Amino acid sequence: MVSVTLHHQAAPEVAAKASGRRSEHVFSELQREIVLGLAEPDGALIELDLAQRFDCSQGTVREALMRLNEEGLVTRRPRRGTSVAPCRSADARALIGLRLSIECDNIGRLLRRAGGDLDERLHAKLNDMRNAARDADEYGLAAHDRAFHLALFEAADLPLVAPILRRCLLHVHRFKIMNSGQLRDLEETAERHVPILDALRAREPDRLAEVLRHHISTIVDFGPDLTERSTQ
Repeated sequence: MVSVTLHHQAAPEVAAKASGRRSEHVFSELQREIVLGLAEPDGALIELDLAQRFDCSQGTVREALMRLNEEGLVTRRPRRGTSVAPCRSADARALIGLRLSIECDNIGRLLRRAGGDLDERLHAKLNDMRNAARDADEYGLAAHDRAFHLALFEAADLPLVAPILRRCLLHVHRFKIMNSGQLRDLEETAERHVPILDALRAREPDRLAEVLRHHISTIVDFGPDLTERSTQ
């Protein structure tokens, strides 16, 4: 009797884990499609249609959409449903400004607190970017790119700020990918991180801040001019 009771107690836990995995799958797939521009801005996302597509419950889809809403990738309105969030140059320019402030203004703190393994961890992430570039995996490259910058910033030990940077990185990458206008050299995108590693190894705060500032501001090399003053 004891073993049977334990079995029945474990069943809901197994079901919950399975539901969580399905929700994670739906979330990951929709995030990828939105970031790559496969799901057009302002396009409707119908829970029933998505449930049929992913062969899951509407509740599972709803969980995924709520997470996407938290990341700003979808917009959910009462009685109006869910739609893909817009992707505007005005937002991208503001987010790049935030990136410059967050990543470049805390270099001194970062270098004082950086562990001895930071260089090695960042080099591993650079290799992940290189592998994704060779595989022509633009989404994977962008994900590893974000991981590189987050790992660098997290050395500054500012946990309340890191989620803001994560959101900036995600939306700037989305804008860049959707507005490149032509095939980008993915391997060159990966190699742009080498000067950051070189400056980090030198442990020179002014040099690292300058390199990072150039890296962030020259995102325009791979898309529309985000530094222009005009508003859209």
